[in-house]
Amino acid sequence: MSLQLNIPKFQLPELLARIGSHLPQWPHALTLTAGLNAAVKMKLLPPDSLALLENHSFLVEVLDTGGQAYFTFRDGLFRPLFTAPQPADLSLRANLSAFLQLLTRKEDPDTLFFNRQLSIEGDTELGLIVKNMLDAVEWPNLPTIPGFSH
Repeated sequence: MSLQLNIPKFQLPELLARIGSHLPQWPHALTLTAGLNAAVKMKLLPPDSLALLENHSFLVEVLDTGGQAYFTFRDGLFRPLFTAPQPADLSLRANLSAFLQLLTRKEDPDTLFFNRQLSIEGDTELGLIVKNMLDAVEWPNLPTIPGFSH
């Protein structure tokens, strides 16, 4: 199931990325790991795939905001990394709109990758595990908010 939100393709102004890259990056890692851990607790991510992420480092970079989030998966939880590993075992880079389209399942990772809207670098096997996890996520039905159209 995909979330019924219309996410247009867009790119934020370059100035935002220049400013964003100079801001502290740890809030991004905290926010992303909190969301990923919520998905773990809700059992949205397959446990067998999660086990394969153990002790690997990841980078998610939102190119048009200048934001970066480094994190790892250890002892059943995603954990922020406050010191960036060089290089991360797996890096995912895209503009905000591509990540939102991926999250809402308007686009799949393969389409974004082959259209050069998503860059995946690092451990190839780990990349396939993450891609398959993203493809396997089944979003729960969310309640409709009166007056809000999806």
